[in-house]
Amino acid sequence: MIKNILIIFTGFILIFLVYGCGCPYSFTGASVPAHLKKLAIPIVEDRSGSGEPNLRENLTTLLTRKFVEDNNFTLTDRSKADAVLECSIISISDAPAVVSAGENVSARRITISVKVVYRDLVKRNIIFEKTFSNYGDYSPSGGSVQRNSGIQISLDKISEDILLDTVSGW
Repeated sequence: MIKNILIIFTGFILIFLVYGCGCPYSFTGASVPAHLKKLAIPIVEDRSGSGEPNLRENLTTLLTRKFVEDNNFTLTDRSKADAVLECSIISISDAPAVVSAGENVSARRITISVKVVYRDLVKRNIIFEKTFSNYGDYSPSGGSVQRNSGIQISLDKISEDILLDTVSGW
């Protein structure tokens, strides 16, 4: 008798889980408000003072590509947008990451910080204002090619962090 009750109870639980509870919550991963459909991503500003060539262009390109691939927004210019993502590179540092015996630097770390202001142009408010920082390691023996690789890794991580916070950080 108890076994039959447990089977029926388990069946109800499974049905409840499969068909949902009618709750207003969603676990799809994306939770952009319905009124935000078009997003503008102006060219990233570089306020780092580093003089690093193509830094702002590379981050702008990465952000644009990731938002297009994500498909939660249609990208447009600011005059037609429901929201805007304003980004400024505020710092870039290059420091030893791994020091081996004899004080030899075997890896260096590029750390980039980007200030992001995400504005809802429909409701005229700031959704968030945050600083994102991430890094990319590289081998110092590879010269500028390896250093550029470290920069790209850092920018890729930051752009992914910005995307995730923008589409599911609600």
